[in-house]
Amino acid sequence: MAKVRSKRYRAALALVDGDKSYPLTEAVGILKKMPAPKFDQTVTLSFRLGVDPKQSDQMVRGTCPLPHGSGKTVRVLVFAQGAAAEAARNAGAEHVGYEDLIKKVQEGFTDFDVAIATPAAMSEVRKLGKVLGPRGLMPNPKTGTVSDDTAKAIKEVKAGRVEFKLDKNGQVAVPVGKASFEDTQLAENAKSVIDAVVKARPASAKGRFIHHLTLAATMTPGLSLDASLYTKAVAAD
Repeated sequence: MAKVRSKRYRAALALVDGDKSYPLTEAVGILKKMPAPKFDQTVTLSFRLGVDPKQSDQMVRGTCPLPHGSGKTVRVLVFAQGAAAEAARNAGAEHVGYEDLIKKVQEGFTDFDVAIATPAAMSEVRKLGKVLGPRGLMPNPKTGTVSDDTAKAIKEVKAGRVEFKLDKNGQVAVPVGKASFEDTQLAENAKSVIDAVVKARPASAKGRFIHHLTLAATMTPGLSLDASLYTKAVAAD
């Protein structure tokens, strides 16, 4: 049975040429003109990449600081002791602790968006892999969430650093801001994410890296982007 789309969605779809790949700035402009719901939608870039997610040497993963932030309030939990814990509290972490916090998380506490840990704390935090891993909350040195400089790590994630990771279908989805952002803010955030994903291209990846790139908000149809306009790393097949 075909899904019945709302009047608002159909009006938004009427603004999209399904046969066209848009330049980023044009796509942002169209997205901003679409009828909006009563909440501030998240705008997301979705990539379909030319890699094999089953091959460990073709994993695409990284972080990207957004020039204009994400528009989201990020709740941070820090596993640390001593000076690193004190620095985390001073930097504005919502939850700071070690053994007590590990136990709390083991019991089901997940009222946070990012988990950070010092290298010393990771010996115990690793035990939370089955709890944090499936939620994408496990601290990882590659994403800057395992660090002795807890204050710096907190500042970066609260300022709008986003993480991205290839899923089992060879796709990557990354939030680039809110629909209420100015056109230039969304475009600059999106360009930073495109550059970061391209930079994370595995050495073993062959042929065209970005096969399809789409910009969409939470309740809107997607707009296909011409990725070749933004990076020389998109090679022809």
